[in-house]
Amino acid sequence: MKLNELLGTEFPIIQGGMANIATGAFAAAVSNAGALGLVGSGGMDAEALRAEIRAAKAGTDKPFGVNLMLMNPHIDELAKVVVEEGVQVVTTGAGNPGKYIPAWKDVGIKVFPVVAAPILAHRLERYGIDGVIAEGTESGGHVGEMTTMALVPQVVDAVSVPVIAAGGIADGRQLAAAFALGACGVQLGTCLLASTECPIHDNYKQAVIKAGANDTTVTGRTGGAPVRVLKNKMAREYLRMEKQNLPLEEMEKLTLGSLRRAVFDGDLDTGSFMAGQVAGMIKDIKPLRQIFEELMAGYEAVVKGLNV
Repeated sequence: MKLNELLGTEFPIIQGGMANIATGAFAAAVSNAGALGLVGSGGMDAEALRAEIRAAKAGTDKPFGVNLMLMNPHIDELAKVVVEEGVQVVTTGAGNPGKYIPAWKDVGIKVFPVVAAPILAHRLERYGIDGVIAEGTESGGHVGEMTTMALVPQVVDAVSVPVIAAGGIADGRQLAAAFALGACGVQLGTCLLASTECPIHDNYKQAVIKAGANDTTVTGRTGGAPVRVLKNKMAREYLRMEKQNLPLEEMEKLTLGSLRRAVFDGDLDTGSFMAGQVAGMIKDIKPLRQIFEELMAGYEAVVKGLNV
């Protein structure tokens, strides 16, 4: 079964739960364009999430979901809000959602944890999840170690539920590859940063468009919280501090508020411009609908052109 059949969407595509970016309005715009929009709850408390869910409801009559970061200090309350507000789909990251899944399943919420390793996918299957999102290290934001090409087929082999591929997907060739690896659909993030509807500062969009193939780096490996960002003054300084084995608290001072500085202020020096390696492929700002249609048309052209 393709992801669009599972979710009731036009395209087999989920939008990534990008903190500070994936607002209710943006989730609604993604859903209206034919994919599954997600409200990203990173950094929110319960009432902030409730407001964004209601904004998404006001903006679309199509399915949408919520991404819950399990490290959020308000996670217990957030887990209840998605039930109270009748959310249809929940994706989770940064932890084990097992304790919340029974309450979600009781009200018919579809649950898709994001995983970076096959063993975690296998462990989570016993909770009755509806599928897993296998996210490779090519992706922007918080990353694991395995590449999408290696991760997806191993997750497919480890579980019996549908697998969604994420990380390093921005055109029809990569969508075709995801299906070939056994995925039922894909999650997109970086290529949606360059959408007309994306509510980020124009400096952020231009930074993604201008990025070359080697213009991302991963900070935070030494502290156990690796994050892929575009290279800038702050990222280089953080890497320098890591090499010197400076205290984590000192490095965290550098990054405090940095994502908000990127998203809202467009601060090219001290902002954390989370983006994946496919940023080097993105050259234009386009409407969401055009991005999805070109992705699907490219996929169909690739499949027709294969010599099999």
